[in-house]
Amino acid sequence: MKSFGYLRPDSVQEAVEAYAAHPGARYLAGGTNLVDLMKLGVERPAVLIDVGRLPLDTIEELPDGSLRAGATVRNSDLAADPRVRDRYPALSQALLAGASGQLRNAATTGGNLLQRTRCPYFQDLDKPCNKREPGSGCSALDGVHRDHAVLGHSPHCIATQPSDMAVALAALDAQVELYGTEGTRRLPAAEFHRLPGEHPERDTWIRPGELITGVLLPAGTAGVPSAYRKARDRASYAFALASVAVVLRVADGVVDQAGIAFGGLAHRPWRARHAELALLGAHATPAAFEGAVDLELMHAEPLRDNAYKVSLAHNLALDVLNRLAPAPAAA
Repeated sequence: MKSFGYLRPDSVQEAVEAYAAHPGARYLAGGTNLVDLMKLGVERPAVLIDVGRLPLDTIEELPDGSLRAGATVRNSDLAADPRVRDRYPALSQALLAGASGQLRNAATTGGNLLQRTRCPYFQDLDKPCNKREPGSGCSALDGVHRDHAVLGHSPHCIATQPSDMAVALAALDAQVELYGTEGTRRLPAAEFHRLPGEHPERDTWIRPGELITGVLLPAGTAGVPSAYRKARDRASYAFALASVAVVLRVADGVVDQAGIAFGGLAHRPWRARHAELALLGAHATPAAFEGAVDLELMHAEPLRDNAYKVSLAHNLALDVLNRLAPAPAAA
């Protein structure tokens, strides 16, 4: 076992300063992913900075009507909060679709966003992996890649981002709040994760040492009909083969607000901008929904063994869109 240091700061400022002072440090909260990767030897932190007891564990109303969830709010608590269930049902549904009850009781909001890919080659130290060891190659390209990306991948990495919660946050126009040596900033949840490009080792746009302090759920999507659906190999405790979060408001039969994000298809939650633009101002009909989804997924580049994901994502999206659209008024 590789030895490591352990620190428990008393404030966010202390945590960021400790990170800056200890090269090779990692933040620890619930530890549901980081500790597993340490056991595998994928992660080898020199120091663990335990932020799990910082005062970031509340869900609060903000004056503008938005909702702020602290970074250490447990996934089970966020999913069960009546305000989240009522105003942002896609988020509650996505959280409950992830992991198991025991893991949701330990996992945190910030940690959920930062979980690493579950690509088996990333977790196997005997296999080349550009995400784990840049420049070593991508074993999945010619290996087993049934679960891998069909959108936004590169010759350097075809891994997918595993978070269910992140998909819902992207569709809901949420923002991720960060604190670092340069102060506080926010990133749109839809842009928080990166596409692999030439640097698949970089999962997110977090700057070195920055700490996630919360997630902001905007007033603009509060109460708008939304839903999340996930397809997986078994009914629970399995990652998405494909998933979709949809936010849809229809007025007088016409779409006037749409947010769509796919999970399980790319290195980040895939915000379906082409589909959204096609739907805005269109009549909320099955034909319009199908045309919009087709427009988005025409950009997919499936690999040898995962073309099924395109039709799976297509069917999931149509199911959720049609369920959220109000029934036509009787003649």
